[in-house]
Amino acid sequence: MFKENYLDIKETKKKFDLSILAVNSNSYTKKELLRQLLEENIQLKKLLTLSSNKATFNENIKNRVLNNLKNKPKALAYYNNNEGELASLTWKDIAAIRILDYIDHTGESHEDLFLHGKEVYSKPFDLVWDDFNNIKTDSNNDFYIDIIALFRQYNGSLEQTFPNATQMNKWMDRFPSGLEQNIIDIQTDNKINILKKIIKKIDEGEYKSNSYYFEEGLSQEEKLNIAMKWWETSKFHLVFAFRTPEIIDEMTNHTLDKETLNNMYAAKKSGIPFFINPYYLSLLLTKEQNKSYHIDATLRDYMFVSKGLVEEFGQIKAWEKEDIVEPGKPNTAGWILPTKHNLHRRYPEVAILIPDTVGRACGGLCVSCQRMYDFQRGHLNFNLKKLKPKKQSWETKLKLLMDYFENDSQLRDILITGGDALMSSDSSLKKILDAVYNMAIRKREANKTRPSGEKYAEIVKVRLGTRLPVYIPQRITPELIKILKDFKHKASKIGIKQFVIQTHFISPLEVTPLVKKSVEKLISAGWLVYNQLVYTTSASRRGHTTKLRKILNDIGIITYYTFSVKGYLENKHNFATNARSVQEKIEEKNSWKSPACKQEYFQEISNHPEKIKDTINSIRDKFDIPFLATDRNVLNLPGLGKSLSFRVIGITNTGRRILQFSHDESRLHSPIIKKQKNIIIIESKTISELLRQLKQIGEDTSDYTSIYGYSASYTEKRIKLFEYPDYDYEPTKHMTNLKIQ
Repeated sequence: MFKENYLDIKETKKKFDLSILAVNSNSYTKKELLRQLLEENIQLKKLLTLSSNKATFNENIKNRVLNNLKNKPKALAYYNNNEGELASLTWKDIAAIRILDYIDHTGESHEDLFLHGKEVYSKPFDLVWDDFNNIKTDSNNDFYIDIIALFRQYNGSLEQTFPNATQMNKWMDRFPSGLEQNIIDIQTDNKINILKKIIKKIDEGEYKSNSYYFEEGLSQEEKLNIAMKWWETSKFHLVFAFRTPEIIDEMTNHTLDKETLNNMYAAKKSGIPFFINPYYLSLLLTKEQNKSYHIDATLRDYMFVSKGLVEEFGQIKAWEKEDIVEPGKPNTAGWILPTKHNLHRRYPEVAILIPDTVGRACGGLCVSCQRMYDFQRGHLNFNLKKLKPKKQSWETKLKLLMDYFENDSQLRDILITGGDALMSSDSSLKKILDAVYNMAIRKREANKTRPSGEKYAEIVKVRLGTRLPVYIPQRITPELIKILKDFKHKASKIGIKQFVIQTHFISPLEVTPLVKKSVEKLISAGWLVYNQLVYTTSASRRGHTTKLRKILNDIGIITYYTFSVKGYLENKHNFATNARSVQEKIEEKNSWKSPACKQEYFQEISNHPEKIKDTINSIRDKFDIPFLATDRNVLNLPGLGKSLSFRVIGITNTGRRILQFSHDESRLHSPIIKKQKNIIIIESKTISELLRQLKQIGEDTSDYTSIYGYSASYTEKRIKLFEYPDYDYEPTKHMTNLKIQ
């Protein structure tokens, strides 16, 4: 029962801004935070004093909240699992539903893969009752800050914010692109600095190459001029990619901070590969160039390993369970695949093709890579010579894979990736595309003998997944463009209608003059370029993603997905909570939403992809918007695919939220979806932790306060541009290569 002396501590200060509580959480005791909660919510305090036990306390809270919702049928409908009602709910309704969900799921245990499978429980109001009654608990400050925010939202004192255009532009202006002259100058200086260091190492015999050497008697200026020409070739950046902490630190003029260096040395001992090519490293800004604001933090967080990754390497598990394949047996989604490493499949309509070529490598190591477990087991690596395809075995396997596509009733979309599709040589890539072309012809011919209603889906879309336009834009050569142009020309005649380069830009700094030219070349081949942003903590800063969307639109790139970071402890540093993704979607991206996303405005893009820049500009001018909000904010879920349909149903004692996800109902899934339960995700960090991390990289955390209120979401609909084109026949609904156990 309530102890009168419990609150006999120093007078609580005035009501604190949540961002202040989060950033300075160590300045408060748990008792002070509980007192803050109760002083702001007198009714909650009364319920505590009237409740003889935890069960009664939970029941009393539930009855009071339900009573407040009795005249709100839409809120009650959503509470009873009607997702369609979410858009019509008030901010207070959403808080009420979270309180009810917390109570309904009290006592439930969940396997926490962040803690290597340890069982964790959600019992938030049990913890409040125990703490109030001086019963020792393991709750902490972050837990109480989240509960304080929940009740502020419920009582109306935490408001949802909608920044105006002036504020949005102010945030965006903080993030320069690589097309701005001052950034061009800095990156050019970095390039020259790196080349001079490489020249010195060649002169001293430390670097030896049959392709890159100097004749006797050349001056340093002449050597630099030669090296500047080397810089324009992709091979140079692969040969001289930096593979040790020592050389990376040297190439950045020893400007790496102590924590980064310590992590890198620990990573070296753990066996984590290093592979940062000279071009991409030249994009970094030094501490002096960054001044007080960490402009290039997104790049650094993509290049340099975190402590969590180092500690977890060796025990990382595949996040997407359907990526674990045993040939001839169904994966988690029910698909039977012919080989262990070459196909990944979740949806009926699309399969990811990973060739046994140098395409299993990348132009650099993204430390948040979804396939880090594949680097861990050595299947993906940077030993480029050993990755060259063994002609006979790969040709046999390629035929097997094409037979699989040809004889599948639903596959219509092939995403060739890796690794990285453009790491394959021109000849290897051409062989793969030719194989796809010939398979598509055979699939089309076979349909002529099938009766109506039994015809198979034909190939209508081919995609290349690559980050090389960002990592090494020099890879986009006239020879490559000819291969892409020739393939599109002949493939268009057999019914393939969509040709897409799918890439990953993560910072405006990556959009350099060289990148701009490379993208223009890809567009000239008649291929559309889509971007998938990995939404890391540093990328989640206010205005960062909106500025990136604008800059990408400027050079003719359409934004496709904004992905929350996947994984467990290994990606904790880069993980931005799903609440931040929803906040960004609603308060930033969607503030620029307009009729521009209707299909009629994109028809010109579909018909004339080579004119995409003009089309984008005409749409932006027509609606006076800085970018087209075409991407969907999503998380790739184990077994359920891409979705941002979730409710926060619980919270751990440490304040990590427990999210229950459902699948994206707007697209076709494997029938196994009918048997699967909703997916539970326990987030890797608390919202307060995220705010503290943002504070460390220069953010004003008061700009983010409404983040605590985002506890429910639904997946946005795809724009028509991203949908598959219709057939002039009705494909069979029967699914081959599928076994539901």
